This record gives sequence, C-alpha cells and structure tokens, in this order.
Amino acid sequence: MPIVPDPTPWAFPPPTTWDPDDDLVALGADLDPGTLLAAYSAGLFPMPVATDSDELGWFSPVERGVLPLDGLRVSRSLRRSARDFEIRIDIAFDEVVAECGRSDRPDGWITPAFSQAYGRLHRLGWAHSIEAWRDGRLAGGLYGVSIGGLFAGESMFHREADASKVALLGLVELLSDADAGRRVLDVQWQTPHLATLGVVRLPRAAYLAELERALRLPPPAAFGMDG
Repeated sequence: MPIVPDPTPWAFPPPTTWDPDDDLVALGADLDPGTLLAAYSAGLFPMPVATDSDELGWFSPVERGVLPLDGLRVSRSLRRSARDFEIRIDIAFDEVVAECGRSDRPDGWITPAFSQAYGRLHRLGWAHSIEAWRDGRLAGGLYGVSIGGLFAGESMFHREADASKVALLGLVELLSDADAGRRVLDVQWQTPHLATLGVVRLPRAAYLAELERALRLPPPAAFGMDG
C-alpha cells in the first residue's frame, strides 16, 4: 500500500486559467513527493523548461498523448519477441531510470534531481518500473507514476531489440482488468514512434475529464492499493 506523503505547499493554477495554446502551465515549485502527486492528479507533469536549464516547468499538453488499452498495435513479430522475455515489476527501478536518463540519449531531460525525485516516489509506492528481462539480464523497460486508474508513463529504454515495446505490452496487460475501459495510460505527447504503437491525441479538456474519472478507480492489483 503506497505511503501518502506530506501535502505540497504549492498551489497549481486551475485549468480555467491555462493558456489554451500552450503546453506549459506553470513554473517553479519542487519535486517533492506531495508536489508530484498533486501535479499528476491535476493533469500536470514536470520537465525542465529547456535541456540546458534547471528551471522547472509543469506541462499539460494541449493535445495529450494517450494509449487506449485496447488500441496497442502488436505485430506478429512483436508477439514472437515477447515470448523471449520475462516481464518483472519494480525489480530494478533505479536502473531503469538511470538508463532512461543516460546523458548520451538525444534530448535527454532526466537530470539527477529527477532521478532522485522519482526514486523517492517509488519507495513510497507510487512510481513503478515495468521491465523486460532475458537470461537474467535487464533488456529494457519503462517507468511511470500510478495513482488510482492513472498510469503516467515517463520514459522507456531498451538494450535489446523490442525490449521496450515488450515492456509496454506487459504494462498494457497489467492494466487490462475489469476497470480497463476507464483507466488512463498517459504518455504525455504523441510522437511519430508512439503513434505507430497506437498512441492517440486527446484534447486537453477531454484528457482532464477522463483523468478525473480514472482517479476514482483502484490501482491495478500488480501495484497494490492506494492508501
């Protein structure tokens, strides 16, 4: 059962004040667990404003990237690849985050401060890694934040071909329970690569409405129960 942290002292601006043409909603605050949980519950997520800046931005994309749980595109070759991997949860969370934050990745934004912040959230039971293992070695994975029926994916990586896609397939299967139709798998933005996997774009208002419903749900059994 996740541990509820101290509440954030920060107040995020309400959606009625957000610029309808700008993904960036707010600046500042901190990465404490209570702040992160409040932000995700409000439809926001943090990133540096620029890759060469320490300034913290809070984003709610005008067009949100979401993967419908019945919309993941799984090719026959990916199904075959999946048989070669074992899906594990939270075995190597810090290693997954470290791989996602490697300095040689293009457009990398996961700074040590972000790694530490999500590590704290993980140890409280709110952040999780979905991992693809082969022959006893971590081959790929992803991590994100789970609150009720929301899973907010943050980043993914692979060391072997298809390993990150297999981890995503594993996540979708974990979320596909009796509440699957109301759960939200948020991936922030729809990139060309994610679009090939079935990620769609939701207008901000539609995302916030789906998020509000999803937050009332219990988390998937694999992640335990919210406190």
